[in-house]
This record gives sequence, C-alpha cells and structure tokens, in this order.
Amino acid sequence: MMAIPIIPALLRENLTTLAENDQRLDGRSRFEGRNLEIEVNCLANAEGSCRVRMGDTIVLAGVKFQIMTPYPDRPTQGGLMTSAEVRPVCGPNWEPGPPSEQSIEMGRVVDRGIRESGCIDTNELCILPGEKAWQVILDLFAISDDGNLFDAFALAGIAALRTAIVPAERFDVGEDYKLPISGTPIMCSYQKVGGRFVYDASKREELGGDERIHITLGDEGHVHSLQKGLRGVFTADEFNEIMEQAQIRTSELSSIVRKLEESE
Repeated sequence: MMAIPIIPALLRENLTTLAENDQRLDGRSRFEGRNLEIEVNCLANAEGSCRVRMGDTIVLAGVKFQIMTPYPDRPTQGGLMTSAEVRPVCGPNWEPGPPSEQSIEMGRVVDRGIRESGCIDTNELCILPGEKAWQVILDLFAISDDGNLFDAFALAGIAALRTAIVPAERFDVGEDYKLPISGTPIMCSYQKVGGRFVYDASKREELGGDERIHITLGDEGHVHSLQKGLRGVFTADEFNEIMEQAQIRTSELSSIVRKLEESE
C-alpha cells in the first residue's frame, strides 16, 4: 500500500517560485534527467535482468519464462505478463500489505507500452500450436523511490527483455535462444511542477506537483502508449512541447539500451 502524504504548502510555494525563475530543486533544467546507470544481466536466477538507477531511484527487472496453454482463439500465440512491486524499504510513503493501486498502475503502464509496440511477436512464442507456448514474465522491483518509478521500471524492463534467453533446454523443448525483440519502446514521463511540465520528476517534485503524462515511443518515434495521471489538464502547446522533448530523450535512451545489448 501507499500512504497518502501530506503536501506542505511551503513545498508548493517553493516549487512555484523556482519555476518562475526557470529553476528546479536540484538545479536541473526543465527537461534534464538525473544521472543514469544501467546494468544488465545482474540477477543470476533470471533469464534476463537489468538494474537501473536514476538519481536515487533504483529498480530491478527480471525476466522468467513458463510454458502456457494458448487460448483457444489464439492457438499460435504466447503471452506477456508484467507486474511491479514497491515495498516499504523504498521510502516512507510505501506501506506493507497487498500491491497498492499505484504499483499496479505502474505495472500496467509499462506492460501497455511494451505490448502495444509489438516488439514481442507473440506468434514467435509458439512451441506447439494449440498446446504449448512461452509466457514471458516481467517482474519489476523497486529498491529506492526518489521519484519517477514509471520511467525507471520501463527502462529496466525493456533492457532486461532485450538481453533475455529463452530456456528451451531446461523445459526440454529444444535449444536455448535469444528472445526475439524487434524494437526498443522507451517511456518518458513529465509532471507539472510549479505550473510548468518537467522531465524525470524527483520525489519532492512529485509530492508538490500536479498532473503527469507518460509517453512510450518506438524506434521511429511512433507513439505506442500515452497515459495521463492525476487531475488537471494540459494545453495543446504544452503537449507539443512534451512530445518534442520525448522524441529526443527516447532516442537517446534507446541507443544506450542497444549498445548495452551489443556489448553482452
């Protein structure tokens, strides 16, 4: 569960004052991300894995496979299942108990961006039509929450998938092979803080901010998913500015993920 934080009026006032001077709490510019670290193949028991650190936000992604029975109306298709977990160790706003609405939403938004991109052809997961197919399980775990878990989860997830190995030998259905991935969908999230949108909001900016938007773009800049969160609206000019910035940032992050994959 996630505790409902009390938002100090002083924090909002401070964020507004900084915004009027085109500044942020940590000195970044509006569309500047925090320091980024990505490490793949970091979990020995996963078929694919990744650790992402964005500032002080740290997450892990792990990929596992199991054999499923295809649905009758899709006899040649496998499946993808994504879940996100955020525990109290991540920060004071998270409580023990069943998955919170927030963590469930994170898993669904990440899943939608990957699924709608078509980067995993579920027909290629078929082992025996109507009888056996691979189900790809993507588990996302937060270690530290200092804001923007959405992007950290999404980046770790696609990096883990792009380095995953299908364990066919262990299931006695052939030889191991690399999971076929045809693209690198990347999510970028923007939040209105102090009356203007910023990229990669820190936890304090999230607490004192308003509406947010999550955009997943593909390799050619195509929009694969778009999710708005919290109350509020944005203008056409604001949306156009966000999309322009997202095109730039997703291209940069996609290149980083591909270089990591090539180096493995």
